[in-house]
Amino acid sequence: MNANKNASRHSLKSDMARVDAHTLKKEEYEDLPELTEEMLARAKVNKGGRPLSPNPRKLISLRLPADVIELWKATGPGWQTRMAERLSKIR
Repeated sequence: MNANKNASRHSLKSDMARVDAHTLKKEEYEDLPELTEEMLARAKVNKGGRPLSPNPRKLISLRLPADVIELWKATGPGWQTRMAERLSKIR
């Protein structure tokens, strides 16, 4: 992301300066419900990101002839995936 650009302002369509300037007052805390053991028991931590793959890929180093690589690249985007699919059919 460009450090000179504030993406939040445009994407949230909010007055972020006003939000950042707000400080919580004591009476605002009174509006919050008390946390109970039942609430905490139902809590679920949701980590972001991709789900784990059942068959994760492993990084290897493989030397191939330049003409072979060029032939695969000439097939267009996704050539590495197609190459992996073709190799997995050899089993």
